[in-house]
Amino acid sequence: MRFDVVTLFPELFAPHLDLGVTRRAFERGQVDVRLWPLRDHAEGPYRRVDDRPFGGGPGMVMLAVPLRHALQAVRASRGDRAPVVHFTPAGRRLDQSIVREFAAGPGAILLCGRYEGIDQRLLDAEVDVELSLGDFVLSGGELPALALLDAVARLQPGVLHDEQSALQDSFGADDGLLEGPHYTRPEVLDLGDGAVPVPPVLLSGHHGRIERWRRERALERTARRRPDLIEAARRAGRLDDADERFLDSLVL
Repeated sequence: MRFDVVTLFPELFAPHLDLGVTRRAFERGQVDVRLWPLRDHAEGPYRRVDDRPFGGGPGMVMLAVPLRHALQAVRASRGDRAPVVHFTPAGRRLDQSIVREFAAGPGAILLCGRYEGIDQRLLDAEVDVELSLGDFVLSGGELPALALLDAVARLQPGVLHDEQSALQDSFGADDGLLEGPHYTRPEVLDLGDGAVPVPPVLLSGHHGRIERWRRERALERTARRRPDLIEAARRAGRLDDADERFLDSLVL
């Protein structure tokens, strides 16, 4: 798959693409990322990409023409009609189901806005999907674009050391629950507040009990922190009788 990123700051992407476990996806071309500096498509001696907003107000608005030229160049290079994704607080909340769709598709064109935003006429004419990381405001679309690329890359075959890792992550399984806690050596840990042992079941070697313990910890964490996900799993028929009995036993 291929992702083309239209951005004023291509330098922000290089460290992420070269580091960490997800770099395997980028190095192998499983996720082909191409950066398109917006100023290369601006006109005039100053390569201007923004101007003052009509109607007054603070900040600057990104010009439509340089963005249109950049998108035209991307499409000519791709030779397909890839969707254009714009990152904005007004967009749909990015979640794992959307990530899975992109991870199984041909890619997209990622449009990274800056300043007060992009001329709405360009958005109306060019954008297919609007996505948000949450109910807060960032300085630009580069960080959301990196988040999407990272999430997509880690789902590619062979990127993670164990492909079961992605299934055990929060939102990774079909039930959509949060992931439970993890423990490693030493078996007894004292960080100055007293000795805390690893839960004994994890040392038992009894795989059935360990699996059930992990399931219950995931249910408990989700019920306490994201009860909406419990209700969604219940509506979808993803909780069995044992799950429901455990949830009934919780004191929240």
